[in-house]
Amino acid sequence: MVADFRSDTLTKPSRGMLDAMLNAEVGDDVWESDPTVKELESKTATLFGMRAALFCPSGTMANQIAIRLFTQPQDEVICDSQSHIYHYESAGPASNSGVALKLIQSQRGIIDARQIEKSINPKDVHFPPSRLVVLENTCNKGGGYSYELDNIREISELCTSRSLSLHMDGARAFNAIVSKGYSSEQLGSHLDSISICLSKGLGCPVGTVLVIKDPELLFKAKRIRKAFGGGMRQSGYLAAAGIYALENNIERLTEDHENAKTLWKGLKEYGLSKEAPEPETNILIFTPGSKWNREELIKELERLGVLSVPMGDDHIRLVTHLDVGTSHIDYALKCFKSLS
Repeated sequence: MVADFRSDTLTKPSRGMLDAMLNAEVGDDVWESDPTVKELESKTATLFGMRAALFCPSGTMANQIAIRLFTQPQDEVICDSQSHIYHYESAGPASNSGVALKLIQSQRGIIDARQIEKSINPKDVHFPPSRLVVLENTCNKGGGYSYELDNIREISELCTSRSLSLHMDGARAFNAIVSKGYSSEQLGSHLDSISICLSKGLGCPVGTVLVIKDPELLFKAKRIRKAFGGGMRQSGYLAAAGIYALENNIERLTEDHENAKTLWKGLKEYGLSKEAPEPETNILIFTPGSKWNREELIKELERLGVLSVPMGDDHIRLVTHLDVGTSHIDYALKCFKSLS
């Protein structure tokens, strides 16, 4: 058996999702004539209580469109030091939008209004204007931890008072929503935009929806997407997968969260981790116990058929997802025991 915990991006479409894709009504989305793309965009915007949405090929593109949408060259974007837009988007904010990033140090990727307020630049020619705040929910490098709604509300109120826009990298936003118990509409009410990745916990093969509060910005967002090479033709086949995921794969995320907790307990019980905060969602990051160094443990787990990835300094990441069932979890626990 192989239990693949490397990422929730590795999932394959289910039979039901494939049927939805096969039966999709499509057009040419660059010509704005694909009805299934329009349905996905409308459905996602409604879920978050916003008025516009744009289907994009990837989460990185959606985030980069949002940054370009709310900034101009020589502005500054405030984000956490563990943010995806900083670590994993290939200096996109600099090359695509000509902006600087100001990084906030935090615990587990969660920043607060007080930290952001201290990071806002004064009106001075020596400093770039602070223009946009980007939150990541859940935070990948932070171990899948997520924001409390009150925290987001306070940040939103600060941004409004200081004329900053607020974007959320919501690559795993539904994991946060299910874990914290707030609704997508409650979350959206505090944001100017949010990117919703369909190809992680929701199990789609491709795609992210950028949801935007102000519908007047949609044309500009489409123009940026076109400039970034993100216009797609019969993308309704992919959008149909997204609609299926929104209708079928959200509530089941609790299973992934419980599976991550089970793995965490097993690592502790068998002495394979010496430092591992209890996971909130589907991401588990741990430091190997004293018996193992990271590379050796990853290699031994792989030999047994349990796949993981290195993360950060001396950490290992395990991610649960819809292609990981009870049998995979049980098998992983047996492997943990054999290495104890």
